[in-house]
This record gives sequence, C-alpha cells and structure tokens, in this order.
Amino acid sequence: VQLQASGGGSVEAGGSLRLSCKAPARTFARTSMGWFRQPPGKEREFVATITWAGEMARYADSVKGRFTMSRDHAKDTAYLQMNNLKPEDTAVYLCNAVKGTVVYWGRGTQVTVSS
Repeated sequence: VQLQASGGGSVEAGGSLRLSCKAPARTFARTSMGWFRQPPGKEREFVATITWAGEMARYADSVKGRFTMSRDHAKDTAYLQMNNLKPEDTAVYLCNAVKGTVVYWGRGTQVTVSS
C-alpha cells in the first residue's frame, strides 16, 4: 500500500506550505491519519494526527497554533497546513494511515525553511 505525500518545498521563515497525503480508497477508509517528520540527523518525531471522521486532531507542542491537519474523504486525502514556518521545521515529512494494528507509511516530502 503506497501513500503519496506531496507539497513540500523551500520557503522562508514565516511562510506557509500545505502538504497532501493521498491514500488508496481502501486504505483511507476507517483509518486515522498522521504526519511525522525527520529533521536532518535526528529521530523521526510526531507532528499531528486526525481521527477517521476528522472530528479530532492532536498536535505536537512544537507545531500547535501553526499547523492544522484535515482530511477530505471525497479525495481520500489528508492535509497538513503549515503556517508561520520556522527553520526548525526543516525535515522530511511523512504521512501514515493506521487501521487497527496495521500502519501504512508513505514516502516523505522535503520541507526546507530558511531564516
């Protein structure tokens, strides 16, 4: 199962990006979705997650108030709106889908924030 993450790029501090994560319809159904990131030379870290119905999202403290996660069931896609980006947000961003005990991962998309 392949999740397709896209939307990364290079921006200056204070800028915005919107990441997308498209999943096959069978994978998207009845799953929670999440975003993680891996900064250069560091461990992978949690960024955000959203429930199947999209009624509840949870964020890492480092991104609260700046990032918003959402999902569009019609498009089988989850989004991560990132505002007021900081250089420390520079990382490879990866999305996942969790269905029961199974976790699906997609390839990452690079986000680079310059000061």
